Amino acid sequence: MMNNQLVFATNNIYKTQEVSAILSPTYSVLNLTDIGCDVDIPETGDTFAANATLKSSYVVQNYHIDCFADDSGLEVEALNNEPGIYSARYSGKRGDLENMQYLLQKMEGVSNRNARFKTVISLIQNETNYLFEGVIYGKLRTEPIGNEGFGYDPIFEPIGYDITFAQMDLTEKNRISHRALAMQKLIAFLKQ
Repeated sequence: MMNNQLVFATNNIYKTQEVSAILSPTYSVLNLTDIGCDVDIPETGDTFAANATLKSSYVVQNYHIDCFADDSGLEVEALNNEPGIYSARYSGKRGDLENMQYLLQKMEGVSNRNARFKTVISLIQNETNYLFEGVIYGKLRTEPIGNEGFGYDPIFEPIGYDITFAQMDLTEKNRISHRALAMQKLIAFLKQ
């Protein structure tokens, strides 16, 4: 039986392989490289859902293959949910260390450390857009701890843990993370 093709709007081969293993043999998962898309798809939306949808829509419109895409970031309660959609370039630069240091400066002396990581996945299948959200709540540390992960992981401590994402074993982080939670909802939907 021929399986269905589905594009994951990413260039990350590891993300592609992980999702591919879960959805095989029902779906054959391709990434942007596999379909010859080397465009940096603009993320000009004002929400995670809008940015994810921009990416999945671009692929569907230009390559005529069903697609899913994600957008995610950190939202800090005391900063009115900043950095949010600007998480990857919060400091004005695209650098994990610069963004994390900039956030820590803004949070100096702030007692409310509540934060959450959020991911929204947009799946466009048969011309319908489905959205899947994953959220993990926690708090910000005052200084980075740990060497694993990326982005704000060294300063984010999820509720129920006394370590940061960057101190966590990758398997454990991938089990509880915002991206994992959104991906589980997508996979459950695709396997129906």
